[in-house]
Amino acid sequence: MTTCVGVDIGGTKIAASVVDGRGTVLRRARRETPAQDPDQIARAVAEVVGELVGAVGDGEGVAAVGVACAGLIDRAGETVVFAPNLAWRDEPLKARLESLVGLPIVLENDANAAAWGEFRFGAARDVDDMVLITLGTGVGGGIIDDSQLLRGAHGMGAEVGHLRVVPDGHRCGCGNKGCWEMYASGSALVREARALVAGGSPHAGALADRCGGDPGRLDGRMVTEVAGTGDPAATELLEDIGRWVGEGCASLAAVLDPALFVIGGGVSAAGDLVLSPARSAFARHLTGRGHRETTPMTLALLGNDAGMIGAADLAARAHG
Repeated sequence: MTTCVGVDIGGTKIAASVVDGRGTVLRRARRETPAQDPDQIARAVAEVVGELVGAVGDGEGVAAVGVACAGLIDRAGETVVFAPNLAWRDEPLKARLESLVGLPIVLENDANAAAWGEFRFGAARDVDDMVLITLGTGVGGGIIDDSQLLRGAHGMGAEVGHLRVVPDGHRCGCGNKGCWEMYASGSALVREARALVAGGSPHAGALADRCGGDPGRLDGRMVTEVAGTGDPAATELLEDIGRWVGEGCASLAAVLDPALFVIGGGVSAAGDLVLSPARSAFARHLTGRGHRETTPMTLALLGNDAGMIGAADLAARAHG
């Protein structure tokens, strides 16, 4: 059974683990991400991998390292072409890490790696075609088509958060207007909640109390907590997110026809407060509704480990 290290490099932390061939996390380590210095990012990854490799017994040597990155990876799996929250621009990360770590490196987009993790060991392990939607600061996506990870001709496929759903809508960090993630993400939830409180609406009383009257303090976790008490305003905000999720998934289903949508990311912690309206909106907007099966939606199972586990498994498949 091949043992590999999986690394998930995010904007604030580098999480890593030793993962066996069954997708079981055996050991963990982490570092803070020196996000503005490519050299320091690589050294931090090398340190955390070295820590884990050094802790592995002689009988379970590490074969390779899978690295999940929050950025666009080229088709060859060698270069981070662009990362919105890290100082990577045409960064030859695979070669840099291999020189520091001394082990084979498999580089993958973080959402792709998470989708692979859920496909192999999580919520989608019983299907051959699935779409992972991650609802976090933005909207990420990973697509499995006929048991293969869909990367696209240039390695940059499945950037579903940047589907344009509202012409001339909110300006997105990608530079365009009206991207899906501007309406279905945790950032969208917080934006709308803060606007509601700032407007002084009596409807937002519980949310205002939760943030001490300062809308700038509101975050998605607070909104979910208030919604959990049955507050109508907070519940409606999450329902709005769910409707956007469902409508977007209906458009994806028209193109991909997956067997399953898996919903992950921080906003998914709201559970049925988001999933129920998402399922309703999906059924309402699905092409051919009434004459085809409605694709199920379910919550991701692996949580924050999905990217590490998926990256480790991809490395095991390449170097096992």
